[in-house]
Amino acid sequence: MKKMMLYNLQITQKEVPTATYIFGTRLLLTLGVAILGKKLDSKIFQPFRSVDEIIALKGAMRKAHKGNIPILIKKVGDKITVSGRLYKSDGLAHDPNIGALSLVCAAIRKLGWKGEIIITKHGLKQAHIQPNNKFIKIANRLGLKFDRLSVPASPKSDAYWKYETEGEKLGTIFIHLVIENFTKGYSIFENHAGCEKGYFITSEGKHIPLEKYSDRKAYKAGNKNKIISIPDLILIDFGRSEIINIEGKKYQFRQNGIKELKGFSDIEKTYIKEYYPKFKITRTVVLYGGTETKIIEIKVGFLLNENGDLVLGIKAPKLFREAIKNLLDFWS
Repeated sequence: MKKMMLYNLQITQKEVPTATYIFGTRLLLTLGVAILGKKLDSKIFQPFRSVDEIIALKGAMRKAHKGNIPILIKKVGDKITVSGRLYKSDGLAHDPNIGALSLVCAAIRKLGWKGEIIITKHGLKQAHIQPNNKFIKIANRLGLKFDRLSVPASPKSDAYWKYETEGEKLGTIFIHLVIENFTKGYSIFENHAGCEKGYFITSEGKHIPLEKYSDRKAYKAGNKNKIISIPDLILIDFGRSEIINIEGKKYQFRQNGIKELKGFSDIEKTYIKEYYPKFKITRTVVLYGGTETKIIEIKVGFLLNENGDLVLGIKAPKLFREAIKNLLDFWS
């Protein structure tokens, strides 16, 4: 089976690739991944030929900022150690490093390394190591060990990917598809689960990446309020001159979603009011799950429940009402 990576680049590609990009891309090429959507200079982007070459290139890269735990690869005899923090949110949940360490270790195995590979400086306790965690499944498959911790056996499965039936983003993905297929509205930003964060589409049709911080210096100095909270989906209703900022949640966590709506001021000020100054801005929550057929929370615009019922909120945006009506009319 050929492995493919689709790179949905909507902005001008950088002329000079960063060291991190070169390293990651060469690891992917080592694993036989074909990358579509990016121009790769064949003089730079070649598969690694040896484990030592991987270690040398990583060691020559710029070191991490003070206080961060760098990803470092060291070979001592018949052992290789790969450092990287995996602890986050009281568990093994550091997604960027889960991906990076998986990629590094898979490439090392691909190049024929039979010795031990030990993950160090991970920040985990034994209680965080659960058999069904995605990185533990990868550790089982690649034969990885954790420094000072044991790795439980994971249930064997031929396939990692499956049809999602429980994720919180099922509601936002559904409303996104219905809006674009049954109204003239469409998405100007999407951040669906399992996907790279999308681009913000300006009123001129340009695609721009969103900044992470409203004030980077202040954030790095310790003011964590300067991070820009990003909705899961932003829809535009041209006919009603309305922008709809949407937070997606599972039904049981709807109150959390309502609270998170309060954090959208920065993105509205920095992007929406800048590029769509005459548009009204609405914030709403879209839910998935449960078996309820009524919504009492005013801030909830739509619920797709476990039985497939389509439930509109008390003050659902008119674009939602139009989309659901047109969908039902189409199938009636």
